[in-house]
Amino acid sequence: MARTFEQLRLEEIKRDFGAMSALKGVNLSVRRGEFIALLGPSGCGKSTALNCLAGLLPLTGGSIWLDGQRIDTLRPEDRGFGMVFQNYALFPHMSVRQNVAFGLTMQKRARAEIETRVDKALDIVRLRDQSHKLPGQLSGGQQQRVAIARAIVIEPRLVLMDEPLSNLDAKLRLEMRSEIRRIHNLIGATTIYVTHDQEEALSLADRIVVMRDGLVRQVGTPEELFARPLHSDVADFMGYRNLVSTHAGRAAGDEVTVTIAGARLGARVVEPVGAGGMVTVAIRPDDLAVSPEGPLSVTTDTSEYRGHDFYCSGATADGTTLYFTSPRRLAPGEAVRLACSPDRVLVYAGGARP
Repeated sequence: MARTFEQLRLEEIKRDFGAMSALKGVNLSVRRGEFIALLGPSGCGKSTALNCLAGLLPLTGGSIWLDGQRIDTLRPEDRGFGMVFQNYALFPHMSVRQNVAFGLTMQKRARAEIETRVDKALDIVRLRDQSHKLPGQLSGGQQQRVAIARAIVIEPRLVLMDEPLSNLDAKLRLEMRSEIRRIHNLIGATTIYVTHDQEEALSLADRIVVMRDGLVRQVGTPEELFARPLHSDVADFMGYRNLVSTHAGRAAGDEVTVTIAGARLGARVVEPVGAGGMVTVAIRPDDLAVSPEGPLSVTTDTSEYRGHDFYCSGATADGTTLYFTSPRRLAPGEAVRLACSPDRVLVYAGGARP
């Protein structure tokens, strides 16, 4: 089997667990060398899709192709993929070197080749000087790097990562993000990375695949997903925490006016809406800021320090809860006015989903 490919294709892949459909006809094309993040809430199907790719779960329907070769019928070991698990899955009784060499040993590679490739993999993850230690003697970040070394030492065409940073503390997660992207760039492999953390996906991926209920809702670059989610549920998952149901006002092209708690706001239409129709207004808390001349009036409930500003919540006169930012700490019960650029207020057809 060729070690490289031009395109990986998932064609209408389905996976059922009894009467429950975890994947409902997923289509996706991945180019060689891309870093793809599968993003979505728990139960959306992202880990199921990864396990189907790895061969750990058989498909109920559809097919997976590498260029012109169908691979969903192959055994996991015959697909030539490297896998990095959430819990590292290292052998506790083996040294770092033995763990990294395991896949090559199972392939019955020559001893000299194994030594050379293990040294190279350990150099890539910067752990050559820890090669004699057992996993239990390493930090969580070091153990994760051993797991990455074990995945890449077989020189895979595709590296699959299933929430590899979820067990690390915040500081280590930031450090390992940079490490994972550095390693991806260095080895030139294609990476598919499962995460529920939108910040992680935005910082790592070339393209993000947002999933919900076993379906792909949107595929795009981090910039596209951040600035222009195509659906209100995608906006919700991409950090547009303010989702308010209201009625559309006058529309001109992609511009429309909406009313929230008696205040009129300019907005941008993402999905076609008719005047007077029910819509969902989506605004990021970072884009809704305290301004003396702002059209929205709220009474502050909470104010949390986030480093360079305060993340706040408050209620309008009609009881609508809004999340916003402030340059100073606001006292509970303090009344403030809020404003947002019309370009950062997005409008979708239909009311907000619960």
